[in-house]
Amino acid sequence: MAGRNHLQLRETPLSRAAALPRSTTDPRHLHTRPHHHLLEDRISIQHREIQSLLLDNQRLADTHGALKQEVSLSQQDLRHLSTLAADIKAERDNQIREVYQRSLELDAELRSIDAISAELVQVRTDVHKLTVQRQDMTAQLEEMNSEIVKAKMETQQVGAIKEEIETVQQEIQRGRSAIEYEKKTRAFNLEQEKVLEKNRILLVREIMKLRTELANAEKRARAAAAAGNPSNLL
Repeated sequence: MAGRNHLQLRETPLSRAAALPRSTTDPRHLHTRPHHHLLEDRISIQHREIQSLLLDNQRLADTHGALKQEVSLSQQDLRHLSTLAADIKAERDNQIREVYQRSLELDAELRSIDAISAELVQVRTDVHKLTVQRQDMTAQLEEMNSEIVKAKMETQQVGAIKEEIETVQQEIQRGRSAIEYEKKTRAFNLEQEKVLEKNRILLVREIMKLRTELANAEKRARAAAAAGNPSNLL
């Protein structure tokens, strides 16, 4: 901008040069002044014009130097901004890749949890079947007890009854052991189901958090890219 102001000074010596020679070349003065005086006047006028041109040239040289320095500084700023924009883009790309990779890993973990959930459904089905079997066994044991009572009432053979009682008691004990094992298995499966459900909830929350961080990282990257775009400086 300073160079534009200095460029206007070049018009001044031309206007002076066009105006000054009129008085010396006027025919009315040719016969009144000696010839060497006219030459001295012309030389003086030309000398002033040369000095004015030299001054204008110096001003133009100063203006050119200032403009050249401004262009150099602008080019340095442009290179710096280009490097900064490239660094910001590389950092944003790295963040996006990391978040995307983490999202893929969490999706894989969720699929694994879904498979475990399917297994838990099968376990629930098995537990239900065991419960039904336990109820059947309980009914059978009750029926056996009733038969034992009847046998005691119908027979006087103590030895045979005792053997039958021992057999029934053994079957009852086995039934109780089976029921106890089924209870423990069911309790363990229920506990595992609770742990898996808790882990699934934590993973879902982590995925939501990572997706939010991904959205925020993209917003910051776009804002940084917009701020570092060299076209905004022109």
